Parts: sequence; structure tokens; C-alpha cells
Amino acid sequence: MISVQTLSEADRRLVADWAAACAERVLWIFEAEKPDDDRPRAAIARARAYARGALDTATEIRARFGGGSAARGVSPAAAAAARSAGQASAVCHMGAHALGAAAYAVKAISLAAPDQPHLVDVEIDWQLGQVTADMRMALRTLPAIGTDRSGPLGPGLLASGQMKRIIGRLQARLA
Repeated sequence: MISVQTLSEADRRLVADWAAACAERVLWIFEAEKPDDDRPRAAIARARAYARGALDTATEIRARFGGGSAARGVSPAAAAAARSAGQASAVCHMGAHALGAAAYAVKAISLAAPDQPHLVDVEIDWQLGQVTADMRMALRTLPAIGTDRSGPLGPGLLASGQMKRIIGRLQARLA
């Protein structure tokens, strides 16, 4: 049985572009610390290639696990930016990762500028401003954070703490 969090391939390709845009917007946070580490940038490029149909799911899944985690050995803000890119590249296999990419981007901003909490709202507003009507329809089919155990929106890192709150806000605004 396929999880409701998977989305159709057409919808995954659609939301992969949005996820890549969210991750790319905070990539500078990671690159400021690790300018020679191109893994997050490459993950974003693969998400965009998948979105335009230039990469298939199996190829992207194999590529995702080839380079290890760029989120190790950096500040929490840079790690969140790297995880945003990783989530964007994971959309090829499960559409719910698009919300993970967006939420990690928001988390990266909040950690990079803790003295400017209004930037969280600015980032969420920007992200939602990039969502087309078709993307919104696809993202609205995903279950509410923490209610479905069959994917990344179930119990785990995305469904706890700050990530759960951010995804909850995104889903509420998408409704």
C-alpha cells in the first residue's frame, strides 16, 4: 500500500520545485560555514532536475545516500539549511518531504537570527507566496502533521518540537 504522504509522481515533481526554492533561499547559511561543501547545493540541483523530469525517482534515491550528511560538524543553523536541501531531494520518493524542506528552511532562519523572530513570519510568507494553485492542492492532500504514521509527517523528527510547530503553521495557511 502506498502512503498518502507519497503523492502522485506528477504532484511530487510539482512540489519538488517549491521545496528546492525553499532550501535554496537558506543555502547561504550553510555555505558561509562550508563554502567548499557542495552537497546541499547538489541536492537542490537534483530536486530541480527531478521537478523538470530530468531525473527519475530511483536515480535520485541512490544519489541522496552517496555523499553522507552535510549537517554534521556545522552550527545548528547551517545544519538546518543542509537538512532543508536533503528534504528537498527526498521529495522524489515522498511528497511530504516538501513540507520538511520548507520547515527546515524556517528553522535555519530562526537559528541564524534568534534576535529577529519576525524573520520566521517573513520566511513563511515568502514560502507560501511561491506556492501555485496546483502546488497548494497537492500539499493540501497531505495528512496533518503527526496524524499519519506512514511517512515523514508521522512520529519522528518532523513531527516534534519546532519542526512540528512550523509544519503545523504551514499546513494551516495552506488549508
